[in-house]
Amino acid sequence: MNQAVSASKDSSQGNTSTALVTGASAGIGAEFARQLAAQGHDLVLTARRLDRLQQLAGELQQQHSIRVHCIAADLAAADAVSELVSKIDAQQLHIDILINNAGYGVPGHLTSVDWTEHQRFMQVLVLAVIELSYRLLPGMQQRGFGGIINVASLAGLVPGTASHTLYSASKAFLIRLSESLALENEQHGIRVQALCPGFTYSEFHDVTGSRELVSQMPDYMWLQAEHVVRISLAALVQDKPPVLVVPGRINRTLARIAAWLPHRRALNLVRQRSRKYRQQE
Repeated sequence: MNQAVSASKDSSQGNTSTALVTGASAGIGAEFARQLAAQGHDLVLTARRLDRLQQLAGELQQQHSIRVHCIAADLAAADAVSELVSKIDAQQLHIDILINNAGYGVPGHLTSVDWTEHQRFMQVLVLAVIELSYRLLPGMQQRGFGGIINVASLAGLVPGTASHTLYSASKAFLIRLSESLALENEQHGIRVQALCPGFTYSEFHDVTGSRELVSQMPDYMWLQAEHVVRISLAALVQDKPPVLVVPGRINRTLARIAAWLPHRRALNLVRQRSRKYRQQE
């Protein structure tokens, strides 16, 4: 098993490895925290809602006898990442696993949403991911092991849709970023993954106000966060870990179809289907 996601470092490294999970207060982020804690990792959890982080931390510390540090942060703020890393450094913590999970959706067409909202969105979904990777990779490189999981989406592998204009674009960016980081860091023993779940049961659609629409999706299209995270962590410890991980047979089929079809035809299919599940203007 690769040290990046094993429960403990080499004995010469001393203590248990530590994972940083962004957007850890609910959904896939909280599930990453649970499964990493069960593997024996110490955790740094960050999100806007400190009360939720502390509640989760208490449960995980009691169940798994690990250390959990909670740091409230709004990654939409331009200086949030530097402040977060400063607080981590002040506690003399070394991040061995980075889970870039924080994210949300912005319903509406590009010009129907205030520009400041788009800026905040891109700060969280793109710039914070880049900056966290930039700031934490040198330590992993120095130690000779580590892991990064960027939570992208199936939306990054299929043509873009009308509404939620920047969502699929940002997820496609994370996929390409992950591929580049994987190639740049494989010589350092660092594994990088782009996790591309499809529809997953969480608070995501409640926050974006699209719960009623997406509830029309058939049950077989949905996955549980527990299943998504289990597949992701298992893939990261494979002898030859894939950079791209798409949980669920249906989702993998959709990704293959999107790759095989002529682009115009794939785009037309997305146009027809997305009208049913996306807010239209």
